[in-house]
Amino acid sequence: MSHREAELLLVNGTIDTLDGENPRTHALAVAGGKITALGDDAVALRGPGTAVVDLEGAYVMPGLLDVHNHFLLAGQMDLFELAAPPTLSLDDFLAAVTDYAATLPADRWVIGGSWGSGLLGEINTAEALARLDAATGGRPALLKDDSKHNRWANSRALALAGIDRETADPDGGHILRDADANATGVLIESGGVLVERTLAQLQPTTPEEVAWAAVRGIEILHSYGVTAFQDAAASLQTMQALKALDDDGRLDAWVVTSMQANDFIFGTTPLGEGIIEHREETRSAHHRPDFIKIFLDGVPPSGTGAFLEPYLEGVGFPACHCGSTTMDPAELEGWLLGTAERGIPAKIHCTGDASVRLVLDTVAKIRAAGHGDVRYHIAHGQFVHPDDLARFAELDVTADISPSLWFPGVISEAIATVLPAERASKMQPNRSLLDLGARLAGGSDWPVSVSPNAWEAIYGLVTRQDPSGQFPGTLWPEQAVTLDEAIRAYTSDSAEAMGLADVTGTLAPGKSADFIVLSGNPYEIPVDAVRHLSARQTWFAGRKVYDGAGASSAVGRG
Repeated sequence: MSHREAELLLVNGTIDTLDGENPRTHALAVAGGKITALGDDAVALRGPGTAVVDLEGAYVMPGLLDVHNHFLLAGQMDLFELAAPPTLSLDDFLAAVTDYAATLPADRWVIGGSWGSGLLGEINTAEALARLDAATGGRPALLKDDSKHNRWANSRALALAGIDRETADPDGGHILRDADANATGVLIESGGVLVERTLAQLQPTTPEEVAWAAVRGIEILHSYGVTAFQDAAASLQTMQALKALDDDGRLDAWVVTSMQANDFIFGTTPLGEGIIEHREETRSAHHRPDFIKIFLDGVPPSGTGAFLEPYLEGVGFPACHCGSTTMDPAELEGWLLGTAERGIPAKIHCTGDASVRLVLDTVAKIRAAGHGDVRYHIAHGQFVHPDDLARFAELDVTADISPSLWFPGVISEAIATVLPAERASKMQPNRSLLDLGARLAGGSDWPVSVSPNAWEAIYGLVTRQDPSGQFPGTLWPEQAVTLDEAIRAYTSDSAEAMGLADVTGTLAPGKSADFIVLSGNPYEIPVDAVRHLSARQTWFAGRKVYDGAGASSAVGRG
């Protein structure tokens, strides 16, 4: 590293680097967007042109990483859609729909969400559909649930999509019906794609709107201290927008995208090889289109998570219903082997223990075929059979974990209505995975989660309690992790999981100057206060991209 004059110098602070060689220091020097020195060596690089930031004792750490979000969807929701919390009752949700719809032109679609998974039975009636029709005032409507896997469409949207008594269920999804075989508007998994595609045709999103939503999503992430993230289900349009932003000097984050191999919820085109063929043309300095994304099952509340043992009887599913995977073993092996041969890693959505096992079985074959370095993420993986826990470390498979799955909340309550209590209570075995040597990488799954606030997630990892205080109790408290383990899940361990450890995740000379000035030192406050920590400033590549004192408008709705 050359000893050029520092362009930026941080002094008089507590700087946790998370780097083993120099874990804590008091000063940091930056030039050319990279860290050039730490401590006294950094101070020595001060020159007449150096911008000096006196931290006045403030705490600094690496920028946070988010291994799993849908930032573009979140940006679109913030700018263009209804954003209701999933904790609302049906009455309150419909009131929110009514108020929002009244602000729209007569033919504008009412889109957004989120209705809570626990409302599924309540909205699956002709009466509820009539109430939705009234709330939307004749406009077509398509509203997502809290998992973003399922939809509720009103009568006009169903008609525009051509869904009637004769419409067959699509592969991988269901059109729920009343006793007279009429659609109730509830569309499970790929059932919603039928209307998503109609929406895309009748009210297409322009490239400018995609770019605007991407910038907005990243602005909100900056307000929470996030400087690198993985889009967990990217479309080609998203990848092209990121490339264009980076070429324009406007992409202020490291972004890894996961190209969708299959899709049962978003209506994305192209898929699979059709999107992979554009991989290199969308690559840029800060955008790495490196992963594929496979949806291997759905979500437990709708009975589409794949389990080794059956769901509860009498909750609307067939007898001995275990759910199923979207791919059989041969198809999954074909995807993982074919992409491994090209060095393409994979993020695989699994919510049930049967889908988790299938991934581990398949990765074992890929490793045996000589592909030892290809990264694999099991995304969510809230249910893992005890026999499979040790296999994560043995096969070098990362557990991509998201909030609302390890502390009490709307999703855990909905899951508890469809699984036996002794199984529903055993969600997210994070402590066991760490003890067995597995890597945990922290994600938000925002906007499935209300916000991308890593400090609320870290609090939940450590306490197994709901950081909002709305839901009492703890969820499997024996699986709590330490504060340091939780922080590393959102920094250095996520960087390793995403393939970004060469540029970010720790504060070390040669790495990108991505850091946050935090409202407090997480190691010097009570654990209950950790959930209230916030980013005072966020810096990316040596540039301040968020200032809490002067940019409060950048904090969007979750």
